[in-house]
Amino acid sequence: MNKMWTVAKQTYSHQVKTWSFFLMVISPFILLLISVGVGYLSSNSSSNSEPEIAVISHTPAVTATKVTKTTDAFTSKSMSEATAKRKLHDNDLDGYVVISQQKSGRLTAKYTGNKKMSAATQTGLIAFLQKSQQAQNIMDSKVTARQLTTLSRQPSITQHVNNQGKSDNETYKVVAFYLLVVMAYFILLTYSTITAQEIAQDKGTKIIEIIFSSTTAQKYFFGKLLGIMGVICTQIAIYVVGGYLSFNIAKVGGDFKELINDNSHLIHMVIGNLINVNLLFVFLGVVIYTILSAFSGALVAKAEDANKAATPAIYICLAAFLLSFSFIDNPTSVVTQILSFVPFMSSFFMPIRVIDGSVSGAGIGLSLIILIVTIGAMAYYISSIYEGLMLQSDNSSFWNRFKRGLKYGNK
Repeated sequence: MNKMWTVAKQTYSHQVKTWSFFLMVISPFILLLISVGVGYLSSNSSSNSEPEIAVISHTPAVTATKVTKTTDAFTSKSMSEATAKRKLHDNDLDGYVVISQQKSGRLTAKYTGNKKMSAATQTGLIAFLQKSQQAQNIMDSKVTARQLTTLSRQPSITQHVNNQGKSDNETYKVVAFYLLVVMAYFILLTYSTITAQEIAQDKGTKIIEIIFSSTTAQKYFFGKLLGIMGVICTQIAIYVVGGYLSFNIAKVGGDFKELINDNSHLIHMVIGNLINVNLLFVFLGVVIYTILSAFSGALVAKAEDANKAATPAIYICLAAFLLSFSFIDNPTSVVTQILSFVPFMSSFFMPIRVIDGSVSGAGIGLSLIILIVTIGAMAYYISSIYEGLMLQSDNSSFWNRFKRGLKYGNK
């Protein structure tokens, strides 16, 4: 038992100390910080930048002050057209707009500048002019208050929703599923590759013969698994704690505060479906795929084939990942119900039913029991033939090495 824990500690320490683990765990937070930083700098630069377009109005109905309120691109400083021309020549302004009113009552705006007016600024200016033109038209037409009220009548529409909140529920189900399945897929993919390659390299370098001289194959196998499970738990814990802290920091202030407040109900429903029994299914899914990867790594003949060792686990994981997307909109189908109880598939399909709320507690418990029993049976059986698999170094076929490993386990 002491030997097994020693192997587990060494495996855990080796994986945690590697740069790949650091980059794998920290990279999502780095990307989040970069995104927030870029957004913050962009908003600050846009809010702190000086307005660059002057407004000169020759009509009392449209004041320059009113125009500057439409967008930050207009300066609030009043100036004459001659001053604006001089500033434009000296590059102190990007341009200026002269607003006039023709004898017919029509408003006109003429822009002169060193660079083209942006689409957003132009849209804001046009909207303001249309509103001002409408007010001027009403004034010139000399309609009475009653006539104006009649002309301003608008149709109305009312809605009666029988199942209020259904749209939000569908949204949170989709978001929760995508976050959970994508997280599960990449963790499975990463650790399946790491496990298979590490065991294949141990076998290929013949170091396994030295290890088996001081401990049993079963202890080594379980020690490896425990060490890798510890690394996985560490990564998931970092994501949970880091996500919790990031969410609470974003709620305090910043550009995300309003977005979070407006969608707080939806966000809490999504989080609630991530940190529940679904997280256990993800963890157990990683465990069963890691065991399969350890088995695949033990069947590799030489260290050069370490990159191919995780292929079986990756293909099964990819198939489950892609197949689950086909049934996200049909959580009550027979296929979804069956696959939610099938090991290697249940980690992807049972969360669909849990999020949808279409499975009972007994169904969830049965799926967990089947998955745990399968994991235990696989771990025990593979550990019993592990020495026979690891000590083979010939270049025979996959099936020949597998059959010899089975014979060794039956001795």
